[in-house]
Amino acid sequence: MATKTQAIPIFLSLLVLALIEVSHAGGIGIYWGQSGSETTLNTTCNSGLYKYVSIAFLNKFGSGRTPGLNLAGHCNPANGGCRVASSAIRNCQSKGIKVML
Repeated sequence: MATKTQAIPIFLSLLVLALIEVSHAGGIGIYWGQSGSETTLNTTCNSGLYKYVSIAFLNKFGSGRTPGLNLAGHCNPANGGCRVASSAIRNCQSKGIKVML
């Protein structure tokens, strides 16, 4: 009986170690584009801190309206002023960072 009692903690320890070995962190994500005081998208991606960047925020959508993007002063989508963001998005992607709009 003592052998079975001793085997249980060993088995549970091995099980926990096996689970730790196969689990991997998914990486850190960040929302970018809603604060005028945040760094540029290039700086955000060049920091090496993030695996995912969500460019936000839609302030108009639905009911047949053209979606409107609010990037808090980083650029103005209404007049085509966000072209600089396209090169920053490509920079992020070249570093393996997933960029979501």
